[in-house]
Amino acid sequence: MSREYPSWPIVGVGAVIWRGDRVLLARRGRPPRQGSWTLPGGGQHVGETVAETARREIREETGLEISVRDVVAVIDLIERDARGEVHYHYTIIDVLAEWQSGEAVAGDDVDAVAWVHPDDLERYELSGDALRVIRLAATKRWV
Repeated sequence: MSREYPSWPIVGVGAVIWRGDRVLLARRGRPPRQGSWTLPGGGQHVGETVAETARREIREETGLEISVRDVVAVIDLIERDARGEVHYHYTIIDVLAEWQSGEAVAGDDVDAVAWVHPDDLERYELSGDALRVIRLAATKRWV
């Protein structure tokens, strides 16, 4: 199934990855939202759990190994074209994760990565959803 003008929503998994007091951001290298900073992640494969998807996608996109702790939020990403037709439709499950090993490097669908202190997130012009999810993950991290 094509990612553009899909027949049904595509499930994506994003990860709020913490390493100490910093969270990992990724700049998208492909549409939708190419060039924007967001959480790393990608599409779920048939037969994968949400946690397996998160670990695989983060390995492919950043080279990191992570441990997945919990689901933080579910986001609807629906973008329509000029005619009002659905151009992209993703249901994104964002998880709370902790860095385990590796050095973050851009790969696969990502063209840049950055470990960012929460006080500096506004510099990256994140979408409202990404910023909200990071803040939710920060509070859930210590529960």
